[in-house]
Amino acid sequence: MDWRHRAACRDEDPELFFPIGNTGPALLQIEDAKAVCRRCDVIDQCLQWALESGQDAGVWGGMSEDERRALKRRAARARSRMA
Repeated sequence: MDWRHRAACRDEDPELFFPIGNTGPALLQIEDAKAVCRRCDVIDQCLQWALESGQDAGVWGGMSEDERRALKRRAARARSRMA
């Protein structure tokens, strides 16, 4: 069975996971979305899918857009140091 069928967010309003912006009221929305992620059994698979498929918008795998971008930058720096 696909991991998405077991995701806690399946029964939530999808708009929750796609706030407009990342300041003010959007910060509360991001935290509410992350709370759903924290109770999800497939949070790791979700994050991995978001990173591999280049999801730039929304909360995926318990991480905001900014957090995923920072994670990608750290990974790229680590790879360049290893090369």
